[in-house]
Amino acid sequence: MKKKYKKGYTTGVYDMFHIGHLNLLRRAKECCDSLIVGVSTDELVQQEKNKTPIIPFAERAEIIAAIKYVDEVVPQTDKNKFAAWERYGFDVMFVGDDWKGKPLFIEAEARLNAVGVNVVYFEYTQNISSTKLKEFIIKLEASYA
Repeated sequence: MKKKYKKGYTTGVYDMFHIGHLNLLRRAKECCDSLIVGVSTDELVQQEKNKTPIIPFAERAEIIAAIKYVDEVVPQTDKNKFAAWERYGFDVMFVGDDWKGKPLFIEAEARLNAVGVNVVYFEYTQNISSTKLKEFIIKLEASYA
């Protein structure tokens, strides 16, 4: 079956990998022949979110590389999506719809569309996130203290 796009790109921290992450990767791969996944470095997460990931970058990248929907894993060292396009030459970028309308993606979408790259938003998986998982673990630990 011919897919709509040749090369897709998506990014994430992927700390405490969960079903929402898998859903996005599966749906992205259904749309493209080859899927490149940028995994945020520990330094980028610290800089952007002021947090240290629970799972170190090398391990998160290895987890993502082991997923059958992923063809290539690259480090995401900054959030410049246009620079990523210049490096990897994708024709579509996949993003969770929780980012839609945020300044980073308004600008990225305009710049990418201008060079023929589509931005496809997938529905965010409700009721699950790495942040919620971390909060649950902290509460659980506190209950045993």
